[in-house]
Amino acid sequence: MNIGMNIGAAAQASGVSAKMIRHYESIGLFAAPTRSESGYRIYGEREVHLLRFIRHSRDLGFSLAQIRALLGLWQDRDRPSREVRALAQEHLAEVDIKLAELQAVKETLQQLVQSCHGDERPDCPILDTLEAGSEALTKR
Repeated sequence: MNIGMNIGAAAQASGVSAKMIRHYESIGLFAAPTRSESGYRIYGEREVHLLRFIRHSRDLGFSLAQIRALLGLWQDRDRPSREVRALAQEHLAEVDIKLAELQAVKETLQQLVQSCHGDERPDCPILDTLEAGSEALTKR
């Protein structure tokens, strides 16, 4: 049974905002659904299922291009799973790089916080370092 629903109900059922649904439609990631005689979008279970797939992919940090590829692979039942795995491994490598970058940011922030007295004095090594720019941050 494919029950029709408006964009608000589809957004609630899928966890994807109506604004993002329209955006995904506008960039061709998600096909525009059929419309009622009065021009309103009508979503069914299939569309909600696709939107959930997209939302779960976004939750894992996949880019829109990667999601487009994943959707194609998901919908192609003859695809080899190695293609899906390769795409996920590529994304995992990107996540590892971001984690390393965030760890470096964390360490720098910890050093800056530790160097600040946090008292009534106006001098602040955190602000001094930010004023000096990235050169001072990379020397630490």
